[in-house]
Amino acid sequence: MYQIGNDFPNKMIFEEGGPCISLYQKTHRYPPDNHEDMIVYKHLIQQLEKALTRKYPDVDAEAIMKPFYELKEDRAFWEHTPDGIAILANKATCVIYLLSGAVENLAVVADDFRVLPLMAYAQSSARYCLLGLSSGSFSMFEGNQYEMKEMQISPTIARNIDDVLGKEHPEGFLNHGRYGGSDGVAMFHGHGGRKDAIDKDLEKFFRYVDKTVLENFAKPMKLPLILVSLEEHQSVFRKLSNNPYLVEEGIETSYESLDLNQLARLSWELMAPRSLAKTLATVERYKIAKANHTGSDDVEEVVRAAYEGRVDTIFIEANKSIPGRFDVLSESMECGSADDFDCGDIIDAIVKAVMKNNGEVIVLPEEKMPSDTGVAAIFRF
Repeated sequence: MYQIGNDFPNKMIFEEGGPCISLYQKTHRYPPDNHEDMIVYKHLIQQLEKALTRKYPDVDAEAIMKPFYELKEDRAFWEHTPDGIAILANKATCVIYLLSGAVENLAVVADDFRVLPLMAYAQSSARYCLLGLSSGSFSMFEGNQYEMKEMQISPTIARNIDDVLGKEHPEGFLNHGRYGGSDGVAMFHGHGGRKDAIDKDLEKFFRYVDKTVLENFAKPMKLPLILVSLEEHQSVFRKLSNNPYLVEEGIETSYESLDLNQLARLSWELMAPRSLAKTLATVERYKIAKANHTGSDDVEEVVRAAYEGRVDTIFIEANKSIPGRFDVLSESMECGSADDFDCGDIIDAIVKAVMKNNGEVIVLPEEKMPSDTGVAAIFRF
């Protein structure tokens, strides 16, 4: 009756016509706090039931709510929730997002979905990939601001140097000694004429890793890639890499000596300044665009440009809401009441229109917004 969403945005958010149900709930990972989550959820779906029968009296409310009822009885789900959940549902589809960050409780039935909280979460998560590389093997990880997990690599993909080059390569004749610290990292030392052969084999292995990661992970996912390896391996790998997603800075240590929490912490320390620098540069670009009349913070002008596919980049104020809708035929805004959560939301409409036309959406807290209207757009033309 429902599916777990792994990617945002899901194509369902661009489908037109209600009813569209959006439920957000702050949840808890551990007892006793998570014991209250099911109770809060029941209250939220009661709000949805009332809104659904009031706004869409001709719709089979029980049918569209069936996935919500099924989830209510899924005790295993409620015993293993993360920090928040988001549920988007219409007549045909119900998608549940498991969030590693908290959200505000919200239950809305309208003609379109409330996606700004999910958009803000997806942006703040700042997903990236991590390549753990040693002289003999590699692993892949995916992380964000909140967590890190090891990625599953197909058994058809060789992951160690023996399988790539064969067991008779000079690496097999290396002596292993523990040097250079107390972390127990094995250092390899060649002898005599073996060293050149060892260096060549290491280069062959690294070229294989670079090509494999590029084709199987980097190109499909299009995420920044952090390299975690010893300093000497960093320089060798970077000289031969053709991966445009590989970030300039790396983590110079053995990935095998770190647990997932340590990897997540070190990676986010590296990614956070990059994310901030990119945002600040885009803010400056907006200021120049506005001065040249190719940018605007006028809500009606921005929403019209969004529907026309003319928005390249837009800043949205976090938690901003403008009740109402945009009439495509008359190209005008119809504002609603702040007390009517069922009337739709102009901000969400802008976000979906920009995403649908492959524009970039950046969600910022109020104090960092380059305007005081809740929106600031850079136009394509």
